[in-house]
Amino acid sequence: MMDTFSRRGSPVNADCAPHVANILVVDDEPSARAALVDLLREEGFTVRSAADGFKALGQMDDWTPDLVITDVKMPGMDGIELMAKVRDRLEGTAVVVMTAFGSVEHAVSAMQQGADDYLTKPVHFPELLTVVRRVLANDEVRRENARLRATGAAPISPGVEWIGQSKESRDLIALVRQAATTDTSVLIQGEPGTGKELIAQMLHMWSSRSEAPFVAVACAGTDPEALERELFGHEAGAFAGATTQRDGKLVKAVGGTLVLDDVGEMPLGVQAKLLRVLQEKRLQRIGGDETFDVDARVIATSHRDLLEDVRAGRFREDLFYLLDVVTLSIPALAQRREDLPVLAMHFLERHASKCGKEIHGFSDRALRVLVGADWPGNVRQLENCIQRAVVMCQGTEIEPKHLPRDVMAHVRAADEAPPIPGSSMSELERYAILKTLEHVRGSTSKAAEILGISPRKIQYRLAEYRGADAAAAGAESEGGEPSTAGSASANVDRGD
Repeated sequence: MMDTFSRRGSPVNADCAPHVANILVVDDEPSARAALVDLLREEGFTVRSAADGFKALGQMDDWTPDLVITDVKMPGMDGIELMAKVRDRLEGTAVVVMTAFGSVEHAVSAMQQGADDYLTKPVHFPELLTVVRRVLANDEVRRENARLRATGAAPISPGVEWIGQSKESRDLIALVRQAATTDTSVLIQGEPGTGKELIAQMLHMWSSRSEAPFVAVACAGTDPEALERELFGHEAGAFAGATTQRDGKLVKAVGGTLVLDDVGEMPLGVQAKLLRVLQEKRLQRIGGDETFDVDARVIATSHRDLLEDVRAGRFREDLFYLLDVVTLSIPALAQRREDLPVLAMHFLERHASKCGKEIHGFSDRALRVLVGADWPGNVRQLENCIQRAVVMCQGTEIEPKHLPRDVMAHVRAADEAPPIPGSSMSELERYAILKTLEHVRGSTSKAAEILGISPRKIQYRLAEYRGADAAAAGAESEGGEPSTAGSASANVDRGD
């Protein structure tokens, strides 16, 4: 979907053939126009071209581009005027403007009037591809946002709380359905916050034991004696304070499902006792002589690598293999980004309803921030983020300013720049470059990869900044300004 592209750059949909984006190149310089068309076609895009704005509009009479790449300075109708007419005619079409080096004021004006991105001439081919793919991905975000506003969020299938339609989600749910039809033990592994308990509930709901009890035991944060009492129960007088008889969770789950949550945190002594009970399918309450049959399906969850714990001696090997008959691995949220928009809308609807607020959705930029964030806390962190945004929002739409700082901190440096009004494009670019270099500790190549530009452009800009800073301080420039001769040329640079 929005963050997944085929090798040649078009969005991938797991259910159908990849959509090949339509791109219209508008430039009054024939050589530059032809070079861009050839390069983009080599990448698998469907490309048409026009020599001016009027011919570009004529192309749209019988053909709809997903993206228009236009030079700003053209005779008759400039690129900004063309962009305005494109916006009037085709609201969903993205526009990228090209400006000559040193003419960033045109780019500033275009961005203020709605351009999706800009390129400087001579166009550097890797940067061109990065911008094209980023803009097309953002266009997918816009379309998904519009769809969510129209339809809302829905679970993967009726009666199932799992939200998401990504291939990863569909593959996981298919395995859950298959495992639910058996009575074997299941080990659910995944990072904290990925939804392990929800998967356990689905296994129970789709099993033949769905009408029987669903009982969960938290294995983490409990001392061994308390955990034993929780699992096995006890007789009155079995220990100080035990005034009444109590059944343990293993007995309460008879006929149904027992979930051992965070089983990797279970002390070794308790592991040994649990192993015996599961093998013999019988138990005695602590302090008692009576024996009880234990017939419960066991589902264990863990955020740890239990096999590694076995190797390290922290978890019993025999218990591991008893629990690990079927393993379900839940992907981290960052591994199923296609689900992020619908999950975000699901949580927005839930918490807006609880707060009694009329919030209809997210701004496109806010949704892009959510899709681009890292989410180390997975779905749980996303829900907390949306809950906070709902509380902070006073209007009908979630904006980036409503999102927590820890989420905004993971947005690429260019998105953290000051707002465009009042700032020149060169100031925004300088902010992005310097902040990114700070983040990667001065690595030009890493900064270039993050920003989607060439290392050479970063080096060029750094030389410019040094010269400008020295001039501002009244000092002599050691090497002078780099030459910009020929920078207004529309030649296309294929690489470094």
